[in-house]
Amino acid sequence: MESSSDLVLTVVVVPLLMLWLIYLWRNWNHRVHVNLPPGPKKLPIIGNMHLISFPHFRSYRDLAKQYGPLMHLKFGEVDAIIVSSPELAKQVLKEKDPLFANRPESIAVHLCWYDYLDIVFCPYGDYWRQMRKICILEVLSSKSVRSFAPIRSDEMSGLVEYLHHSTGIPVNLTEKVYTTVSSVTCRSSFGKVCKDKAAMIQVVQDILAIGAGFSIADMYPSSTVVSALSWVIKKRLRTMRRKMDFVLDDVIRRHEDGPPGSHGEFGNEDLVDVLLRVKDTRLMKFPMGYDNIKALLFDMFAAGTDTSSATIVWAMTELIRNPRVLAKAQAEIRKVVRDSNSNCNSSTIIDEEIIPNLNYLKLVVMETLRLHPQLSIIPRASTEKCELGGYTIPENVKVLVNVWAIHRDPNNWPDPEAFQPERFEDQHSFDFTGNGDFRYLPFGSGKRICPGIAYGSISVSYTLAQLLYSFNWKLPDGVDAQTLDMIENTAITTARRQDLIAVATPYQP
Repeated sequence: MESSSDLVLTVVVVPLLMLWLIYLWRNWNHRVHVNLPPGPKKLPIIGNMHLISFPHFRSYRDLAKQYGPLMHLKFGEVDAIIVSSPELAKQVLKEKDPLFANRPESIAVHLCWYDYLDIVFCPYGDYWRQMRKICILEVLSSKSVRSFAPIRSDEMSGLVEYLHHSTGIPVNLTEKVYTTVSSVTCRSSFGKVCKDKAAMIQVVQDILAIGAGFSIADMYPSSTVVSALSWVIKKRLRTMRRKMDFVLDDVIRRHEDGPPGSHGEFGNEDLVDVLLRVKDTRLMKFPMGYDNIKALLFDMFAAGTDTSSATIVWAMTELIRNPRVLAKAQAEIRKVVRDSNSNCNSSTIIDEEIIPNLNYLKLVVMETLRLHPQLSIIPRASTEKCELGGYTIPENVKVLVNVWAIHRDPNNWPDPEAFQPERFEDQHSFDFTGNGDFRYLPFGSGKRICPGIAYGSISVSYTLAQLLYSFNWKLPDGVDAQTLDMIENTAITTARRQDLIAVATPYQP
């Protein structure tokens, strides 16, 4: 029987030594004479992992202050280029977009996003173009977004009623907003047939959380030893995938069992109906199967729920911390609602048609997305060797655009940590399309810009307008607004780490 010291040598020291030798060999053979951007000194085996804490975009920002807006980091044996300036972001996302149009690969995406069959993570190419076209024309068109208005109104009515019954009592606004937004997404996507919404919400949250972390298998992709030792995380991911399959397979089966195109809330098409119809046309270069549909549905549900609800909570947090801005936004909303409906009261459900008239609310949303972008990091991967900022970027290297840092850079924004919606007044170069000023990239830019801008914008603006119209808001007694924890959670999207607990009092016109 081996002694304890022999066991430690066998289980711990030998694998680490093997990894170190692999690391040195790969560095010597593949990185000699490459003019990489500057960066901190790399340690054997782990590279720069010891310098990174979560949220990682904060660490990247702090390191960039020392090493510059184009920085080279090493995560195990994987190279990463961090971009932290608008000028370099413009090169990556626009001027040299095709050279950086791929997404980095990862075990989590491979297992949970149906082997890159979705839109967000699939490789750039003809398949991606086909699926994006389907989403833009069929799933996320302006007509489709407008057709979900009755669902948004119905869910908002339930939220307002709940808050009325909770007058003066601290409520977890984060949970209530997430529940409301996820219900809208679920009803819009799955119509009347989703029987296990809670299970879908939970698995989405779990996958988004684990997908944001550093997997050891991703850091050492060439190592069969590490791959074998990563069985625990892979097992967990496969379990999540099976749970998601169970829910989505049931949804698809119920749609196929009923009359085609009639499973929406009002007897019309929902998103599953649309995708099944497209699948059955059989006119596409890449035929769609059930895994393609499930991958797209997972994209829609995750993006439509997580990003919108997180943005709403961030906006409400900032508004409560800034009473002047809160009062100004409420005054605008209440005047516009009153002008459109003289018989309104605190229970009145706002008509979406007034949203374009809420100019200051738009500025509030824009400023929220500046300070708290849901795409805090835009992940890209180089498709071939190229030059960027005077340095060489090797093929198939992670290129991470640090939007969070760009949005808070004092060289780009006066008083960048302050919540000041007025900074966007008369600033027509800033918009959500990512084609104007690269100091502002809340939805990304270029070929892989988020296709759900219209859906997300109306979801956020409508919910905020209703909350600000119907209620006055404050924090629970004894809670200081200026000491709230404003650190982000660790996930693919960037929600607030702590839930927002607030007190709502009905507005009396």
